[in-house]
Amino acid sequence: MKPIRPLKPMPLRPTAPGLVDAFVQYASGECHLAENTVAAYRRDMRHFVAWLDRRDLLRLSVVDLADYARWLHDQSLAPASIARHLVSLKVFYRYLQLEGLVRDNPAEALGSQKLWERMPSVLSSQQVERLFTAPQPFDRWWRRDRAVLELLYATGCRVSEIVGLRVVDLRFDEGCCRCRGKGDKERIVPFHQRAIEAVKLYLAEERPTLAARAPTATDRLLLSGRGLPLRRERVWELLKQYAVRVGVPPNVSPHTFRHSFATHLLAGGADLRQVQEMLGHASIATTQIYTHVDPTRLKAVHKKFHPRG
Repeated sequence: MKPIRPLKPMPLRPTAPGLVDAFVQYASGECHLAENTVAAYRRDMRHFVAWLDRRDLLRLSVVDLADYARWLHDQSLAPASIARHLVSLKVFYRYLQLEGLVRDNPAEALGSQKLWERMPSVLSSQQVERLFTAPQPFDRWWRRDRAVLELLYATGCRVSEIVGLRVVDLRFDEGCCRCRGKGDKERIVPFHQRAIEAVKLYLAEERPTLAARAPTATDRLLLSGRGLPLRRERVWELLKQYAVRVGVPPNVSPHTFRHSFATHLLAGGADLRQVQEMLGHASIATTQIYTHVDPTRLKAVHKKFHPRG
C-alpha cells in the first residue's frame, strides 16, 4: 500500500505590499527596465498601497480605481504626476494578469489623464549667468559645483545623465560628451568652451582630492565629498542653495536648466530636429512645447516664411 502523501498547505493570500515588491523585482530583474523607471514604479505603488488601506487589492473595480485617481488629485499632485501614477497602476495590473491573480485589468478602463499644456519654467540668460557665479572659493568644492552648473546648461542633459558621466565620456578636443539617456540609449551632445574650461579646472584641482577619499576607485566624473559618485539629489540641494544666494526663484531645478537650454537654442534660431536630438527626445512632439515658450521666435518665423509676412 502506497503511503499517503500529506496535503500541501493552501498558499496564503498575498498581501498588497508583497505583490508590489514582487512587481518591482519583476520590472527590474526580468524586464530590465532603467533604474529610474523602476524607482518611479516603486514610488507610485507606495502611494497606491497607502490608499488601499484595508481594501482587497484583488477585488477592486473600475469605480474603486476612479476613487484612487480622485485621491491622487486631493494630494495636490501635478496633472503629469497623476498621469504617471495611473500608467504605473496599469502596468502593475498587467503583471497581476500575467501571474494569474486577476482576470481583467480594471485600470485600463480609467483612460489617460487629460493633461492641460503647461509652459516649462525657463531661466533668463541673466539668471543663468548669476547662477554660474554663485559657487565661490569659500565653498568647499566650488570648482565641482561650477562644473555641474556649466554642464547642465551647456548640454541640456537630465541630471541623472550628468551624474552618470564618466571621465572617458568627455571629448574635449571635439567639444562633446557621450551621455546615456532613458533606456540606456547613448547620444553625443556638444558643449561649449566655457563648460570645457570649468570641467578641466575641476579635473585638475579637485577631483584627484575627492577620488583619494573613496574606499574604491570610480570612473565617474562628478564625485561627492567622500569620493563617491555624486547623487542627483545632491545636485538639487546645491542648486537650491546657490539659487537663494543669487536671488534666483527658489523653484529652480536641474530640469529648469534643460528647459532653458532648449528654449534659448530655439530662440537663437536652432532647428527643432537638432534640438530634439540633443535632448534625446524620442518624439519631436515632446520638443515642440519649447516653441511656445518664446512667441517672438514664432513671429519671426511667420514673418520670414509666410507669403504675406
